[in-house]
Amino acid sequence: MGLGGCIILIAVGAILTFATDWDMQGVDLNLVGVIFMIVGLIGVATFSSIARRRRVVVPPATPVIDDTRPRSRDGYSDGYGV
Repeated sequence: MGLGGCIILIAVGAILTFATDWDMQGVDLNLVGVIFMIVGLIGVATFSSIARRRRVVVPPATPVIDDTRPRSRDGYSDGYGV
């Protein structure tokens, strides 16, 4: 579940808890709304901790050598024999 799903759970839970006055036999909608909000908050916390770990950039362990330019060894280009 992504961040959007967690936010939707929080919103639906808040609507069930604070904005409805429905009565269902055997179901407490206020409790269901609170459970949705708690699950949504746990999801947001989990998603943010995972996203924080993904952003860590690890530098390469070995240096990168660029060998794209051709090399010529004519005796003059490397500093010998002016």
